[in-house]
Formats: sequence, C-alpha cells, structure tokens
Amino acid sequence: SAGLTEEQKEFQKVALDFAAKEMAPHMAEWDEKEIFPVETMRKAAQLGFGGIYVKPDVGGSGLSRLDTSIIFEALSTGCTSTTAYMSIHNMCVWMIDTFGNEEQRRRFCPSLCSMEKFASYCLTEPGSGSDAASLLTSAQRKGDTYVLNGSKAFISGGGDTDVYVVMCRTGGPGPKGISCLVLEKGTPGLSFGKKEKKVGWNSQPTRAVIFEDCVVPVDNRLGAEGQGFSIAMKGLNGGRINIASCSLGAAHASVLLAQEHLTVRKQFGEPLANNQYLQFRLAEMATRLVAARLMVRNAAWALQEGREDAPVLCSMAKLFATDECFAICNQALQMHGGYGYLKDYAVQQFVRDIRVHQILEGTNEVMRMMVARNLLQG
Repeated sequence: SAGLTEEQKEFQKVALDFAAKEMAPHMAEWDEKEIFPVETMRKAAQLGFGGIYVKPDVGGSGLSRLDTSIIFEALSTGCTSTTAYMSIHNMCVWMIDTFGNEEQRRRFCPSLCSMEKFASYCLTEPGSGSDAASLLTSAQRKGDTYVLNGSKAFISGGGDTDVYVVMCRTGGPGPKGISCLVLEKGTPGLSFGKKEKKVGWNSQPTRAVIFEDCVVPVDNRLGAEGQGFSIAMKGLNGGRINIASCSLGAAHASVLLAQEHLTVRKQFGEPLANNQYLQFRLAEMATRLVAARLMVRNAAWALQEGREDAPVLCSMAKLFATDECFAICNQALQMHGGYGYLKDYAVQQFVRDIRVHQILEGTNEVMRMMVARNLLQG
C-alpha cells in the first residue's frame, strides 16, 4: 500500500477482506468442479466491483485505472481465475459506457455493473489471434439490421454470460473494416461450442461463440462503422493493466505461501528459512514483485491521464508483470518441494491460473513487437 492515498488503501482493504473471506476458501473447489461463482461475483458487485471504472450515472463506481489495478490485485489473492473474468467483464462494460450512446449506456450498463447480467469480449477467432485485424466474422448491413456470421474462439464466460461485445467485419479488409456490435444471449442464430478443458482458469467457462445469420439491430452498434478495431485496442490497453494486476495478486499470495512454508518446513534438522540460498530466492521474488507492481501502477496512471505513451507503457507492464509473476509463482511452488505439486496446496493453482496471462490480452511476443516498434519509430 506504499504511496497510495487513504481512499485507495480503503479500497484495497475491502478487496483483500472480500478475497480472504468470500473467495480463497472456495478457490480450490471452484477450480476442481469448474464452478462459475455467479453469486460470489454479485456480492463483489455490491461493493462496486462490477463496473469499477464505469461512470456513476449508469451504476459504475467511477474510479481510476490505478484504483482498478489495486482492487484487481487484491481480489486476485483470493482467486485469480475469478478475478480475471471480472476484469474482462469490467472491460466490456467500460466499452459500452465509453463508446455507446446514451440509450445504449442506460440499456446495458446498470444490469452489468450490478452483475445481474455478465458480459463477454469477442475478438479472437480460430484463425486470427495475435493478428486480430484479419478477423473474418462478418456483419452484412440489411436496412436497420446487420446479419452476423462467423465464430469466435476462447471466449471467457461464453455460453454462461448474457451480453457479447463482438468485433466483426462490416467493411473491407484490415482494421478499418471492423465494427463493434453488442449481442444479447437468446438472439436467434447465436450458439456456443463445447466447454473447453483448460490447465487453469477453471472457475470461468470458455467456449467458442458461433453466429449463424444472427440478426442484430444497427442500434446495437457501438460507435461508427469502422471504429471497432480502435475500440478493441483501447479496451485492451486497460485489459492489459487488469490482467497484469491479477498476476500481481497471484504472485503476492505465492510469496506469502512460500514464506510460511519455509518457516514451518524442516529439513536436515532446521527450518528451510535458515537456508541462505532459499533466503536469497525469497528476497529476489519479493523484489521482482515490487518492481512489477510499480510498472503496472505507472502504466495505469499514464492510461488514466490519457498520455501519448500510455499504450506502450501498458504493453511493457503486461509483458514484464505477467512474465515475472509467473516466475515468482513457479519458484514458490519449487520451494514447497513435492507438496507444491499437490492440489491440497494453493500454490500450484496460482501457477496454473496465471500461466495463460502471458498469452491473452495480446501475447507477450506481441507486446515485445509493440514496444520495439514504438522505440524504432521514435
């Protein structure tokens, strides 16, 4: 909490308490039984965590990107997988709040901020992951409607959520031909693939989302035709901060678990905590965690201020924090020895849940490309 305002410390405390009482005791069960903890998330929404950086006039909390990062880091200490879904949900509501007109904001945002309804972000396709501008899902204009055809892959919440923010092609090839539509569950022609079996992130379902002649009113388009790619990228700047923050929470929890284990576990007649090699590794883990946290918070502040360098700082923070935090969690597992590989011990779940953070919201290879491009265009 160093450097935070009193108000931010209060947000942090509320989120940490919620994580400890409402999430951590159920984390392993949600993972093992693949439970999507809807009621727990609705309790979080009562604390203002359903639309953290959404404007208050439609039910949001109106907080800053830095406030949001602090909250997601704290919640992630209780269950990283569930918090990561909540971060995606928040990103979707922000898109509608920011790029929607007044009618759209008032129609969709209040029930999403309360988490009466849940949202999914639909960008990735079977043939376009990192190359998002090549997406093929098409929306043909017919009068005052679009007819949507195509499919999306790896959609968090897919099938269980109520609102789908979909990037689709309304024009020619490339990013300028992409628009953004909002679909509701129950739309004729909207269907879902099988539930994917994943290494981690098991408290949120992942499915393909399929569109077969889905008729969507033009009134459900966010922004102008051709603005969809820009909306998607602006959403992802915040999404990268959010997912990096979830990694921070997992790493923080793993450092504490390692610290406790080293103190309790004895080998060769003395606690592991007396071993200088392990002391040094623990010190490195804590140092890397603090460095990653500072990078993420700096990028969150830059995004909030609308600085020109915010996108590249978000890419740097996402790259650095997700790589470093995975290494921290993995080292914490190693310090547990054989126990770390047992599902009775939480550290292995943190490892499994944050591994995917190096892949989604833009792979870390793409983050490197974006940073390098920014430097070379300098």
